[in-house]
Amino acid sequence: MAAPMELSCWGGDWGLPSLHPESLTVMAYAKFSGAPLTVNTINNSWRASKGDVPTLTSEDIVISQPAKILNFLRKQKYNADYELSAKQGADTLAYIALLEEKLLPALLHTFWVEAENYCSVTKPWFASRIAFPLSLYLPGKMSREALNRILLTRGGPPLYSLTEVEAQIYRDAKECLNLLSKRLGTSQFFFGDTPTTLDAFAFGFLAPIYKVCFPRVQLQEHLKQLPNLCRFCDDILACYFKLTVSDPALIISLQMDDNLRKSPQHPPRKLTTLKLAAGGEEGSPLNRLSP
Repeated sequence: MAAPMELSCWGGDWGLPSLHPESLTVMAYAKFSGAPLTVNTINNSWRASKGDVPTLTSEDIVISQPAKILNFLRKQKYNADYELSAKQGADTLAYIALLEEKLLPALLHTFWVEAENYCSVTKPWFASRIAFPLSLYLPGKMSREALNRILLTRGGPPLYSLTEVEAQIYRDAKECLNLLSKRLGTSQFFFGDTPTTLDAFAFGFLAPIYKVCFPRVQLQEHLKQLPNLCRFCDDILACYFKLTVSDPALIISLQMDDNLRKSPQHPPRKLTTLKLAAGGEEGSPLNRLSP
């Protein structure tokens, strides 16, 4: 009998099983491959302080980072890619690299750096799911890590202004979305009728952009002009997660403490040049997909 497997991850809202791209990627792959995961969402838990979500636990084995979790699931014979050819496997790696290089920086910026989005949505949402007093500190730390990640991957000599970096990452992200849309075409999934690792990663990146209601929606507006990518996200949610916006029993509502609502929400610190926030290199490992 196989050992039970538990996945600790951030929870969901807006019709998503999780708002966290890494968590969504692992959850989607588990659905595609038939892996029997027990999902435990963070809710006023000190587990959030470790910053290694999602985490897979099986007996005495603890694994974090999506790529390592997916490799572990494959070793347990839960493989969503067993029908792929060698060329399709190479294409999978290439498109995942494209997502990480071109789309991830804009995704991080939308959630964690864009001041209006961070103050009105991201910070209160995550703070409401983190134990006090850690809730006063951790969202800001995650925002700084996201900014550092963007600057480490997209900034370089000669020094550019943050405004120029922001403009470039959104151009890159829109180009990436266009390429994904062209690759998907009229197919249900990227390699035909069966979802694979690439579909899990694409869903993890696209669904939060598509579904979360932000006041600043530059990237979401572009995504909604690509109906096949929107249909791709909707189909996975309907077929594999059975979540619909009209089903209140399955949607985790946004709940914030009254004190949190009344407390001042400080936007992330704006930088005029490419300087890392304190502790950037240690707090923002490059092998993570998001904070």
